[in-house]
Amino acid sequence: MFKAPPGPAQGSDEEQGVGSLLRSLSGVRWGELRDATGAAASGIPPLLSRIAYGDEDTARIAIDDLGDAICALGFVVGEATAPTVPFLLELAGSPHVACKAELLDLLGSIYRTDQWHSAAAATQDRKHDASYRQQTGWETASRTAVCAGRSVIEGVASSVRPEEATPARKLLQVMDDTLPFPEL
Repeated sequence: MFKAPPGPAQGSDEEQGVGSLLRSLSGVRWGELRDATGAAASGIPPLLSRIAYGDEDTARIAIDDLGDAICALGFVVGEATAPTVPFLLELAGSPHVACKAELLDLLGSIYRTDQWHSAAAATQDRKHDASYRQQTGWETASRTAVCAGRSVIEGVASSVRPEEATPARKLLQVMDDTLPFPEL
């Protein structure tokens, strides 16, 4: 089962400086995980670093590439998705990171995923049902990881910058309105 890395750093902007972002990234065994496409997840840390430390264009491209890896097609999560979510939340909550709207949109896509649960529910009482257990666990862990960052999302939602606050409020609404996974 997924064990979340330590949560986003707390403290003032000075205490949290740009250099402290993603400190716990090396605590995840990325080489042992698979992304949503089935590829090794070892490419995720460099993408997160580009989001954290790159300029706006670099960050935007990295978010797009990361979305393909952890939420393929915008609705399929993988084994590496849940371990990535705390870092997305950390980045979204950092005052120094560009492209917060895109990060929040990606978190919303992750939260809404139910592809594997829907497939498992549709095949219930058939022999294929057991084959979806691992994938439904990825969806559950990913949604739980997004929920664990609600306070970060609420903090961004209270921003005076509408380009940050609006997508954060939209994500909170998605979290409040999304139905629980179907019973399996």
